[in-house]
Amino acid sequence: MNVFRGTGMFGSTSLGAHLMRGAAAAALLACAIVQQTAHPWASLSAGVAALVALRGCPMCWTVGLVETLLQGRSDRTAERADRTWLH
Repeated sequence: MNVFRGTGMFGSTSLGAHLMRGAAAAALLACAIVQQTAHPWASLSAGVAALVALRGCPMCWTVGLVETLLQGRSDRTAERADRTWLH
């Protein structure tokens, strides 16, 4: 069973989903930074949740963005080839 469905290790099934994960992680990181002195445990939890949303570090998220973009491009190329073959 392939959990990643051909999207690579860090990629997402769609560009929108990947960008939403990035936005959620950015919000969690901002919350972690703002609350670090008042609520250190909540800040730590938000930081860990951000790393989970990013599936690693910010560089891992960026690699996933590239994988997602390349997957979308290869899907469009395959569709175009299929349509050409059918005609």
